[in-house]
Amino acid sequence: MIVILALIGAALAVLIYNHDSGMSFGLQNDDFASLVYLGLFAAVIGAGIVGAQRNLGELVRNLVVWTVIILGFVTGYLYQDQARDMVLRVAGGLAPGRPVMISDEAGPAVSIRKSLNGHFEAEGRVNGETVDFLIDTGATSIALSHDDAMRIGFTEAELSYTLVISTANGQGRAAAVRLDSVDIGSIGRTGLRAVVAEPGQLDQSLLGMNFISSLSAFEMRRDEVILRD
Repeated sequence: MIVILALIGAALAVLIYNHDSGMSFGLQNDDFASLVYLGLFAAVIGAGIVGAQRNLGELVRNLVVWTVIILGFVTGYLYQDQARDMVLRVAGGLAPGRPVMISDEAGPAVSIRKSLNGHFEAEGRVNGETVDFLIDTGATSIALSHDDAMRIGFTEAELSYTLVISTANGQGRAAAVRLDSVDIGSIGRTGLRAVVAEPGQLDQSLLGMNFISSLSAFEMRRDEVILRD
């Protein structure tokens, strides 16, 4: 049993290491995985024959167990991309707002699950610092709360509140700024314009249309938002 488990582990390591090249020991990775499967299956049968002193029921049971293990190994390798996307989606569902990199029939994308409060929120990075955004298609540009702006490096001395904006708290004033970088998952933009709200005017920073309109696709589903670079 120990030897067979070691062989499974070694074969899996070889396939993962050679995933990009597509070849292992001169064989296509799929062919190599099939060869490993057949070899291990033959080894299990041989071990069963050698251990003929065991009763037939125990032999059959062991063969079934090892067949399931080997089939799981081969299936896991053949469908590793789909399995990785499924794991990432589950992780995104457990942590709403965290961008999850996925790949589907339309290509790579970023998936964001709806938060428990019913809104789409996205964990992003602005000028290298973490900012929790509310995705707002009604906002013409990125709007930073005063607290977030201070935390990512702006100072009161460089903020001039000359713009009038509408917020959930009514009309307020904001300062125009330019952001060095804005990243949502694997999607990044540089040099975007934004506004910084006066203290107390905005409870949460908004990811507005100047970021959203720069995407090649923006799809809002019932419980998920898909962003494509």
